[in-house]
Amino acid sequence: MNKSLGEQIIFDWFNSREIEPFPFQLKAWDACLSGKQGLLNAPTGSGKSFAMWFPVIINWINEHPDSYKEKKNNGLKIIWVTPLRALAKDLQIAFQETLDELSIPWVVGRRTGDVSASIKQKQNRRMPEVLITTPESLHVLFTQKDYQRHFKDLEFIVVDEWHELIGNKRGIQTELALNRIYHIKPSTKIWGISATIGNLDEALDVLLGNKKADTNSVIIKARINKKVAVHSILPDEIENFPWHGHLGINLLHKVLPIIEDSSSTLIFTNTRGQAELWFQQILLAKPDLAGIIALHHGSLNRDVRDWVENSLSDGTLKAVVCTSSLDLGVDFSPVETVIQIGSPKGVARFLQRAGRSGHKPGQTSVIHFLPTHALELLEAAALKTAVTKDDLESKPPILKPYDVLIQYLVTLSISDGFNEKVIFDEIRKTFAYQTITRDEWGKILQFITSGGPSLKSYDEYSKVTLIDDLYKIASSKLARRHRMSIGTITSDTMVRVKYLSGSSIGVIEERFISRLNIGEKFWFAGRTLELVRINGMVAYVKRSKSQKAKTPSWQGGRMSLSSNLSKILRIKIQEATTDSSNDVEIQTIRPIIEIQKDWSTLPNLNQFLIEKSKSREGFHAFFFPFEGRYVHEGMASLIAYRISKIKPMTFSIAMNDYGFELLSDQDIPVEEAIDKGLFSEINLVEDIHSSINHNELTKSRFWAISQVAGLIFSGFPGEQRKTQHLQLSSGLLFDVFSEYEPDNLLLQQAKDEVLFFQLDEIRLRKALKAIQKQQIVLNYPDRFTPFAFPIMVDRLRERMSNEQLKDRVKKMQQQLERHVK
Repeated sequence: MNKSLGEQIIFDWFNSREIEPFPFQLKAWDACLSGKQGLLNAPTGSGKSFAMWFPVIINWINEHPDSYKEKKNNGLKIIWVTPLRALAKDLQIAFQETLDELSIPWVVGRRTGDVSASIKQKQNRRMPEVLITTPESLHVLFTQKDYQRHFKDLEFIVVDEWHELIGNKRGIQTELALNRIYHIKPSTKIWGISATIGNLDEALDVLLGNKKADTNSVIIKARINKKVAVHSILPDEIENFPWHGHLGINLLHKVLPIIEDSSSTLIFTNTRGQAELWFQQILLAKPDLAGIIALHHGSLNRDVRDWVENSLSDGTLKAVVCTSSLDLGVDFSPVETVIQIGSPKGVARFLQRAGRSGHKPGQTSVIHFLPTHALELLEAAALKTAVTKDDLESKPPILKPYDVLIQYLVTLSISDGFNEKVIFDEIRKTFAYQTITRDEWGKILQFITSGGPSLKSYDEYSKVTLIDDLYKIASSKLARRHRMSIGTITSDTMVRVKYLSGSSIGVIEERFISRLNIGEKFWFAGRTLELVRINGMVAYVKRSKSQKAKTPSWQGGRMSLSSNLSKILRIKIQEATTDSSNDVEIQTIRPIIEIQKDWSTLPNLNQFLIEKSKSREGFHAFFFPFEGRYVHEGMASLIAYRISKIKPMTFSIAMNDYGFELLSDQDIPVEEAIDKGLFSEINLVEDIHSSINHNELTKSRFWAISQVAGLIFSGFPGEQRKTQHLQLSSGLLFDVFSEYEPDNLLLQQAKDEVLFFQLDEIRLRKALKAIQKQQIVLNYPDRFTPFAFPIMVDRLRERMSNEQLKDRVKKMQQQLERHVK
């Protein structure tokens, strides 16, 4: 087959490195060069970024065969959208290197939040040929006057790591940005790149929206059998009554040899607090790692994270303790090994992290799983099976988040303004807003122009004005405020942590700092710090030599078991019931399994287990759906409500990923409730609303929505408002809407998000359907079983310090051990 000039040059480039393009890369090149758009799916570390990068170069060489090495200042040719700033920097280096090696005088530019204002101003005057940016920064670009000029030469948009964006509001931002650019320059080809995702067809639909019908669209899937070696770190002794958090650090002595035997190791934790704790404990156990072990998470200063990432690439670090902040990256090829602390709660996340090692085509990814309690070894066995089956979670898309659309319209009004008829027709071509009605659109326009019926008397909510058929924002102050607020990631107000000398360390949530007393010690950025004073939104600290300190906590700490992992976990339990499992993890926890079988039941796939017991605390009912803590949160409240309609009573509720507990001072009539349709889906939503403090949950959700929609403003840099003040403002707005405007779209969105995100109503409904088909096994053990014990401990954790909890749990374990045969 004859190759074009561009193809021949790229093949020569590959040959000079003694490598060949993969078949999926060649397919991607052919599809891209033939005018198609679509989605590329390939494992982490397989070269998927270059699969979409080289067609751009080939196309340029073919169009300018005699001048591709001389032609400069060609305008913006490709926008590369990435979810992470760190990924943007890696891509910039990799892409610029290939251009320089091919003597193509293009410039690769970066436009993210950490790029200086001077560079952005230079880009505004003359765009580079390649622009790597994030969804937020792309929307900020839309606030410029005459922003459309930047896209007149555009040929490609590539959305990298699409699986990280679909299913959240940053993905909606991306949809809107792609849609706007496509309608400015319809010849632009849109491609997505994704690694770990199950619903590829739907992911393509979301990426392209109605644009899918405008051209041939394709899904290219790499047929690469990426080898992943999974090793479980097994405890020498197993406690028969495990509980969350007791095991992890106790296995530190087994982690140290793994670090020692590997050239470089990434140690993934699920929370920033865990990362701080593990970093400190590793250094205390092995001080000679000082200087060659580092810490990486999103609250550390950007320069610290840059240093860690560069040192990883250079191979000068022995180990890095990190969070999801290092889930993604172009090439940390020196990383030999990954350790996962605690269950990642999902197959896709586990594979993504495993892929950070052996991050080159053909290499094996090596990952060690360290359980934080013994029952997590069941999840380890499930993950091993899932990896071989490539059974990945789907990412369901979000529909009609009004807050993101409101922010987008105000963004457009800052620059050149927008014609509402044109933009309405445009947004209906996105997947997210394809069903938006004229009535909803009218309410949104009313909201951005006057604040709506409830707020029309307050000038600050009248942001946008209709001038000559264009909606524009006139106030420069409001425009500046809006530019500062563009984005959909919300959290507690951050307090900057500084030394007394004035040098900055990073940021930490105000909620944590506000609970510390002056002089208290805490771990942050891998150091022990003492709080000296708080001045405004700055916490001044000094170094401390103390080995005892508090571990910071961040909101959103615990994740929930995914539906895919839950399904495979049940299969592993089924295998354990029949003694047919050869998994070393299940053999290790065999004593726990036998006690569970002896004292109650180890439920198979066709059984739903409920345990009723009595203690000095009261009457307990434990339910085991194995559906993850988010589903259990909603189900526990639902079950408690339905039982209380039979017999008025109050409950304490606790849950983990395997089940939940109801505790009352009266006998719980579970038997009667089952006969009366305890697990029915009839009136499910109504009962959920009645069963929980839905108003408080909705108010909490409304706070984040009001930030995205611009109802509340957190303040300019150095003048941030405190979290409690922001919550008070959003709470007042929530009460006003509830009383005077109950059909307010943002209020309705908050209610829907509680159901669909916080309580996972769709999965809850499926779980109830499954229970109705199962045999309900109701047992009455006279003591807490191994499955019930960790749930009960989680309840105690809410009202006890760590030391008190350890003492209490130890006594309970000793009491239960006396009953073990």
